[in-house]
Parts: sequence; structure tokens; C-alpha cells
Amino acid sequence: MRLRSIVLAVAAMGVLSSSPAFAGAVLDRIMQNKKMVMSTDPEYPPQSSLNASNKFEGFDIDVGTEIAKRLGVSIEFVTPGWETIVSGKWAGRWDVSVGSMTPTKARAEVLDFPAIYYYTPAALAVNSANTTIKTPADASGKKIGVGAATTYENYLRGDLVIDATGAPKFQFVVKDAKIQSYDTDVPALDDLRLGDGTRLDAAMTALPTIQGAIKNGYPIKVVGEPLYYEPLAVAIEKGDPELHAKIAEIVKAMQDDGTLGKLSEKWYGVDLTKPAA
Repeated sequence: MRLRSIVLAVAAMGVLSSSPAFAGAVLDRIMQNKKMVMSTDPEYPPQSSLNASNKFEGFDIDVGTEIAKRLGVSIEFVTPGWETIVSGKWAGRWDVSVGSMTPTKARAEVLDFPAIYYYTPAALAVNSANTTIKTPADASGKKIGVGAATTYENYLRGDLVIDATGAPKFQFVVKDAKIQSYDTDVPALDDLRLGDGTRLDAAMTALPTIQGAIKNGYPIKVVGEPLYYEPLAVAIEKGDPELHAKIAEIVKAMQDDGTLGKLSEKWYGVDLTKPAA
């Protein structure tokens, strides 16, 4: 996900504040405005993207819309850069991130994570013409494209730590990668489809994102098994326990009544809302 600047909801960015959220303040703002402002990415299918009608769609979009519905408010989307979202200090410009964020300890220093809503496999892709990279380990030392400030970039650097509850263990099998960072994941796949080794030897992102690109005609293929599974969570600014509790309650209800599973099946063709074995 990652650096974008579409002026879609500037008027809905709320009252700016230089201080962190205070107890109940964000939830009060949402209920008073009768609107939840959610940060998202217009180029991260099938999680979130703009369709031909210039409307947002995707799994994250549907999950955020359902949370707003159960709060009894409307929803509006804004598109700040991913690095801005994960750094905290939102200053009231949006209320919540339903953006497939991994809840690491480092991020938990500036954000709260009320609920994990699905688990996604991280995968490696190569151009369809490639015949030398048959396993992820074969990509060691190769030029690999990733979105900046993502767990994929951390993985290739060898310093990824996924310390959220329920996250399966993993190993670093890709060594000494030549990392090429992009504002978001999709441009890496765009460069990969130009040809084997033309700009990249491989790209790393969420398996559903690779599968979506293949479905859209990209001449790329998945290599081997997923490199790791990451739990992905709703994120809010620190300091609003009322909003934290309310979102946790809503997401649990969505899990219990099958709504989350159905949305996952809709966008991924499989239920990714349970921890990977």
C-alpha cells in the first residue's frame, strides 16, 4: 500500500489537531459527524482500488464499510501515504485505517490495533518467462521489487518481526536481495511484467495481490510456497479506549456471524479470516 495523493475527501478530513487522540474523542467525533473517515489506497487490489466508475472497491473497503454501517454512520475515504499512516500522528485527518496493516510492536508504539480481521500469505512472483527462480531461495541476491515501508521490505532486509498473537513462525529464505522499493506494491508488479530481468528479477507482496494481477493478464507467476503469513489489523490512533473497544466488538461480531468470511470468499475465493495452520 502505499504513497498516493488523490484529492477525494479533503473536505471530510475532520478537525485538525496536533495532539494524539484523547479518551473517547475520536469515537465522539465519528458519532457527532455521523461519518467515519477511513484511510485507504486507490491502487492495492483486491484489498482496495478505484474502479472504472471512480468508486472504491475491495476487501478492505467492504470491511470498513461494514464497520461504519454497524456504528450507524456513513463512510468516507482518504488516501494518505502508507508511510504517513504507519507513523501515527494522524492529527484528526482520518479516524481509522482498515488497510491490511500488520500489527508489529514497533507500530504499536504509535498506533492501537483493536482487531485482527484476516491473515494473508506473503509470496514471491517472477515473470512468466523466468526459468531459473524455482523456489524463493533461488531469488537470493536478485533484484526484487517491494512496496516501501511494508513487511515485505522488512523481510528482504532480514529484520522482519511479526509478534502479533496467532502469527505463524517463518524463516528468512531469501538472502542478500537487491531491494527496489516503490511507493506501493503494484508498480513493482508493473515493472516485473515488462520482462524477465528487464527491471526486476522478482517482486514480493501479498499472494492475493499477485493473483489479482495474474487475473488481469499480467505475465507473472507465483514461486513456491508463501514466505510467511501475517495477521492484518484495523488500526487507530493511540488514546481512545472507547473506539478501540467498539471496533473490537464489531469485528468480533462480524467474525461470529460469518460476515468476514463471506467478504473474504467474495474477494479472495477463500476464507483468510482464520489463522493459517
